[in-house]
Amino acid sequence: MTKSHEHSGLFLISGASTGMGAATARELARRGHHVLAGVRRPSDADALRAEGLEPVLLDVTDAAQIAAVARRIADDPARRPLRAVINNAGIAINAPLEVLPMEEWRRQFEVNFFGHVAVTQAVLPSLHASSGRVVNISSVGGRIAMPAYGAYAGAKFAMEAMSDSLRRELAPHGVQVVVVQPGGVKTEMTGRGIERANDTIAALSPVERGRYGALLQAIINQAAGFTDSGVSAEAAALIIAKAATARRPRTRYTIGRDAATLTRLSRILSDKLLDRVLAANLRPHFPKARSLSGA
Repeated sequence: MTKSHEHSGLFLISGASTGMGAATARELARRGHHVLAGVRRPSDADALRAEGLEPVLLDVTDAAQIAAVARRIADDPARRPLRAVINNAGIAINAPLEVLPMEEWRRQFEVNFFGHVAVTQAVLPSLHASSGRVVNISSVGGRIAMPAYGAYAGAKFAMEAMSDSLRRELAPHGVQVVVVQPGGVKTEMTGRGIERANDTIAALSPVERGRYGALLQAIINQAAGFTDSGVSAEAAALIIAKAATARRPRTRYTIGRDAATLTRLSRILSDKLLDRVLAANLRPHFPKARSLSGA
């Protein structure tokens, strides 16, 4: 571990059932910290429990569960300070704006944005007491919004803006705010997002299928390719743990070469040129016309 934040303390992470969340929880516990690993189901808690790893029920859209976790931290029997909250829970629902129901837009924001705001609000008193840290897991989608990623990227853009504002609010009070932007990572969330996209294609009307079917299939193919070539959850966990524990953390960390490249391009290219780059990257993933007609 890097040399600060290394005193014994508590780390809270949401979305710790699988993927980067579970890997980060295990990495921090391996380093000797006590990790409150937020999970949504008791069965996930049983699979995760280990030395230094205390699963807690934490659905970030459930106010009662958030309040219970905040009390658990404030009333810690060992009087350990809260070193960091890692806001990691997330879902992926990718579909064109025209065909994505409003309830799905709201669900995406409730989990990927408002839930993290609620958790952060609940534990900030403990972070003030410890001069702790907020680590927000954003995405390369928090800087670049690809087609059909409007809801997901919208929530991540909101997370980026909230993090900037919060960092400036809390800096005078000794609480740090760090953003982590993963690109392609081999996690279960991408697979679930692909399943939802396939369900969306199946539900399209003939007119909608003609308009968006090929695009959605290209997005699915591209996402699968990103995942296959992405970094492991364990490699991502090392960067998240660094963001949570480094003495002088950067304001932002990227995970994966694709995230580093795309975030850099977003800063230097014009909108129209970036549109062309993204379209060119997506083009090889489009299916042949016959496959969409069912032939």
